Amino acid sequence: MRVGVIGAGSWGTAVAGLAAASTDTVLWARRADLAETITKTHENPDYLPGHQLPRKLSATSNLDEVATADVVIVGVPSHGYRAVLERCAASIGASTPVISLSKGIEQGTLMRMTEVTRDVLPSHDPGLIGVLTGPNLAREIAAGQPAATVIAMPDLANAEPLQRLLMSSSLRVYTNRDVVGCESAGALKNVMAIAAGMARGLEFGHNTMATLITRALAELTRLGVAMGGEPLTFSGLAGMGDLIATCMSSQSRNNQVGVGLGQGRKLEDIIRDMNMVAEGVKSTRGVLELADRYDIEMPIATQVGRVLYEGASPSEVLKVLMGRDAKRELHGIRD
Repeated sequence: MRVGVIGAGSWGTAVAGLAAASTDTVLWARRADLAETITKTHENPDYLPGHQLPRKLSATSNLDEVATADVVIVGVPSHGYRAVLERCAASIGASTPVISLSKGIEQGTLMRMTEVTRDVLPSHDPGLIGVLTGPNLAREIAAGQPAATVIAMPDLANAEPLQRLLMSSSLRVYTNRDVVGCESAGALKNVMAIAAGMARGLEFGHNTMATLITRALAELTRLGVAMGGEPLTFSGLAGMGDLIATCMSSQSRNNQVGVGLGQGRKLEDIIRDMNMVAEGVKSTRGVLELADRYDIEMPIATQVGRVLYEGASPSEVLKVLMGRDAKRELHGIRD
């Protein structure tokens, strides 16, 4: 089995390293100089510095060379996902599994990345299109720290070879049929990670963070279920697991954005200083549009949107959230 990974960001590089430990793997980098550096030094100095990659891993800036692999894994940000996939669509075999690593919503269409994949590859078998998601901070995975992830595909028989491919002594890989739930959870939690970062930037403690994560889970579950996801998915690795990791870790780019906002920095300055994309900055607008489409109340996401797009301050939106009407705590989905 030959694996092609499209996108040499931190997570794409980490996944390419996992695959290369088991099979022939090639990684696509947009820049030829970065591809050459990865191949020669076995390190990605731009996005995963200090982590040695398998010597068998090669990198290229030739997109078609990667797209002709037996398995194609797409790890580019959501705003560039469609354009990159369109460039190599003709090279992807009709029976090739295509797995998304992106946790975002396409602006305008409000599509998840597996939906974009089906749109770009209309003759492709939907059962071969899936997503890899979970509490997977790239640097920790690359360092071999114990972790788990989920491969969601409509047909588990198609997911199982990929499960065996990526499983290792430090990474447990689970399979799941609920593509909608797993993928929507990954996209929606980015918004909540920004909120958690703002709480950190405001120097609030563990009570605040526990409250925020619990209520954030209720919000993303409500919307995810309305979109067609299964409720139990959101209590698993793709939902609660990923939410905890991104809300609690300073490695999370979305969390970093929130911290800066909580400290009073301007959004444009925070983004300018970052070397990588924080999906939640763009996805929040799409998430709020989806909430309107499905008539779902998302108070935390709404207030994050006010900070990102309307110039509201984190301390101001906190007062709004804390001043909401008193309610009963139900089971998280309906309240």
